[in-house]
Amino acid sequence: MVKTTNLKIIKRNGNKQEFDPEKIKIAIRKSAERVMITLTPDAENEVVDLVLEYLQTQTTDLDVQQIHNCVEAALEKVNPLVAKSYREYRNYKKDFVHILDKVYQKAQAINYIGDKENSNTDSALVATQRSLTYGALNKELYKKFFLTTSEIEACEDGYIYIHDMSARRDTMNCCLCDIGNVLKDGFEMGNLWYNEPKSLETAFGVLGDVVIHTAAMQYGGFTVPEIDTILVPYAKKSFKRHKEEYLKIRNMSEKDDINKEAEAYALKKVERECEQGYQGVEYKLNTIGSARGDYPFVTFTFGIEKDSFGQLITKTILNTHRKGQGKPGFKKPTLFPKLVFLYDKNLHQKGGLLADSFDTALLCSSKTMYPDYLSLTGEGYVPEMYKKYHRVVSPMGCRAFLSPYYERGGFKPADENDKPVFIGRFNIGAISLNLPMILAKSREEQKDFYEVLDYYLEMIRKIHLRTYAYLGKRKASTNPIAYCEGGFYKGNLKPNEPIEPLLESATASFGITALNELQYLYNGKSIVEDGQFALDTMKYINKKITEFKEEDHRLYAIYGTPAESLCGLQIKQFRDKYGVVEGVSSREYVSNSFHCGVWEDINGIQKQDLEERFWDLFRGGRIQYVRYNVNYNEKAMRTYIERAMDKGFYEGVNLSLSYCNKCGHEELDMDVCPKCGSSDLVKIDRMNGYLSYSRVHGDTRLNHAKMVEISERKSM
Repeated sequence: MVKTTNLKIIKRNGNKQEFDPEKIKIAIRKSAERVMITLTPDAENEVVDLVLEYLQTQTTDLDVQQIHNCVEAALEKVNPLVAKSYREYRNYKKDFVHILDKVYQKAQAINYIGDKENSNTDSALVATQRSLTYGALNKELYKKFFLTTSEIEACEDGYIYIHDMSARRDTMNCCLCDIGNVLKDGFEMGNLWYNEPKSLETAFGVLGDVVIHTAAMQYGGFTVPEIDTILVPYAKKSFKRHKEEYLKIRNMSEKDDINKEAEAYALKKVERECEQGYQGVEYKLNTIGSARGDYPFVTFTFGIEKDSFGQLITKTILNTHRKGQGKPGFKKPTLFPKLVFLYDKNLHQKGGLLADSFDTALLCSSKTMYPDYLSLTGEGYVPEMYKKYHRVVSPMGCRAFLSPYYERGGFKPADENDKPVFIGRFNIGAISLNLPMILAKSREEQKDFYEVLDYYLEMIRKIHLRTYAYLGKRKASTNPIAYCEGGFYKGNLKPNEPIEPLLESATASFGITALNELQYLYNGKSIVEDGQFALDTMKYINKKITEFKEEDHRLYAIYGTPAESLCGLQIKQFRDKYGVVEGVSSREYVSNSFHCGVWEDINGIQKQDLEERFWDLFRGGRIQYVRYNVNYNEKAMRTYIERAMDKGFYEGVNLSLSYCNKCGHEELDMDVCPKCGSSDLVKIDRMNGYLSYSRVHGDTRLNHAKMVEISERKSM
């Protein structure tokens, strides 16, 4: 190492300090960490030596700015990426003025205009406004301190879209929370000990508390998988207690004839507990905003529990949801939890053990759109996992699915007896491609489309890898139910331990939007008319992501993006770069993932068949749905849903529910009540894989682009 000079450094406040090489090492170490690089001691010493060489000719004291310039020049020789990070961090105080200005403008818009980027948030509420303002700041900090210049440019131009930038530095995305494991034997939450519930009613209450608390510690969908199985033990406890209570009152023993009466009484009480318990959950999830400022996007899956109490729970949930909540004569279905019925043809077809549960589900869907239906016995990946291992791959939120991760082998089964784990796992975030823009860019630059596509796939890959590394350093105390109390797989860490071990089984998603517009830009035909180029593109992306998975040893997944505000943003971005192109950017929105254009004049059978081509190419996130234009037609729904179940789909029912606030009349797709003439309506439409209010008290929670899309729907 070159000898330290006797120069002094003039600080910004005018004070002088002795030159200290260790301060340089600390500064460049932090810059390296920002881009996930660990500088070796030799590299650090080399930077210091280069700085000292630059200073050898100096005979006067230096100011801090001159030292910074020397360090930057040295880093350019040792590691240019760290040099870039160092330079960006140095400028943060100057940039912070601009960041705060952006945040202030966003906060003003939130407070006085409102925000419709997420239909689950009510930006009229003070708590939500605070959360959105914090989110605006966090988004700017994420861009400044996590992304490179080229990544920011790609986002701003619109070639990629990083979902939920406001939360990605804090936590993980959607999950299948292992609530059953949390409840069993009790747990700690908020520094209080919760004993394991002793009744079904208590179990519902505690479950609601846990969901509200834990869903606030993440972003994205929060799924409670197989809730009927989870609640069976508590239903049995309630049954036993009610039966004993009846026998005690009647002063009879179980050997007496009164035993059957006692069981009938106990069963009725359990059913009532289930109804009231589930109703309480619906009230909580639709009226109590979470700490993150929204109504948590919660999903329950159920339907295959054979135990009689499991069947009772399934049917009671469905019947309670179908009846809705509200004043007598003015009841409406709630938006949360989203319900997903797990369909096993052997159990649910006519004459099957659980056929009546499926009938109850169909009746519920014909009135409320929920539940959606997940095939466990058709064709494809999810049925394969169920038929081979009897493990259910429940969706995380509206459409995200996990890749298999095995108990002993991890990414691949250790042997024929190894089984995959799904419950308790999660996703760390999604980043979507804008494929039409990538094709347009390749033509503008006269490059091969796949060459340009590779560039953005690699960019997303690098962001995901940095996200894994960054989140791995977060402490378990940031989400204690998930990381410390067993809510996540292997989630029994101590509060001060990093969560890195849990990330091995986490997925990261490459999202796809506007596949239909990609095809149209390619040859002027929609995926209804052609679709081959779209299909070839998806096969190529699948091949690349498989290579990434093998090389990085990470569970990447391909996700059919449920574009909400993004459906309009991508149009604006395309127009800004490439103008208005008929069939590509001529509408106010892009098509969702691999779906046919909603305006296409095709029937449900055609839509299922056309979208089936893409189904297996979106294993990390997919849903299929058709529009039912006949009022509450349960028979038509059965036909479409059973057909979808044979194909192995995750199928959604799409209606346009309307309710008059003045007289209580309900009818599909009305804008003015035909009974009383009122236009004060509540309307519920399918946003994407989930439901939202498209009208409430004269306003909507949906953005303009999505409202235009809803108005043009024929096949969706």
